[in-house]
Amino acid sequence: MNQEAAEPKSVVPEERELKFSCASLEDLREQLREMEAERLAAAGSEDNWIYDRKSKLKDAHELLRLRIDRKGAHLTYKGAPRFEDEAKVRVELETEVDDADQMHSILENLGFGVVHRYQKKREEWHVGGVTVALDHTPIGDFVEFEGDGAGAVARRFGFDLKQAERLSYVELYESYREQNPDAPPDMVFP
Repeated sequence: MNQEAAEPKSVVPEERELKFSCASLEDLREQLREMEAERLAAAGSEDNWIYDRKSKLKDAHELLRLRIDRKGAHLTYKGAPRFEDEAKVRVELETEVDDADQMHSILENLGFGVVHRYQKKREEWHVGGVTVALDHTPIGDFVEFEGDGAGAVARRFGFDLKQAERLSYVELYESYREQNPDAPPDMVFP
């Protein structure tokens, strides 16, 4: 019997998101209230640690992240992005981690090291089947629309999909540091 035929096919989860620079998170909050969006979580701090081994993941446009936030710790793998209707689409595999320090040690023992760190304060809402994340970062404010209807919901807020940010927070900070060479090596709050 063919081993591959006997194994069930697993569905690989994908993330579909649009990210925009945002002049006023408060204006977006007001729009969300007017739309009777459900507030999932008040603003909470996130600490994100990006791992790599000899730039292998960076060169493949993949990402391995350990995130610590109010919900606990999560290890996430993101595959290389592709773009559909301006939305960034990529494989996203995530699991909860009981002990972030122990996971850090495991990754280091596998030859991975922390190559970037970034922080943000994230507030989450839900409207039209889409998660709307209001992100305050050390380099400015952003809004992310995540889900199958991300484009339609972003348009309801007045965003032009062609203006969606294609860079990750790590890439945005690398670009910021090119223009601000005195900035710290990681995107963290003072």
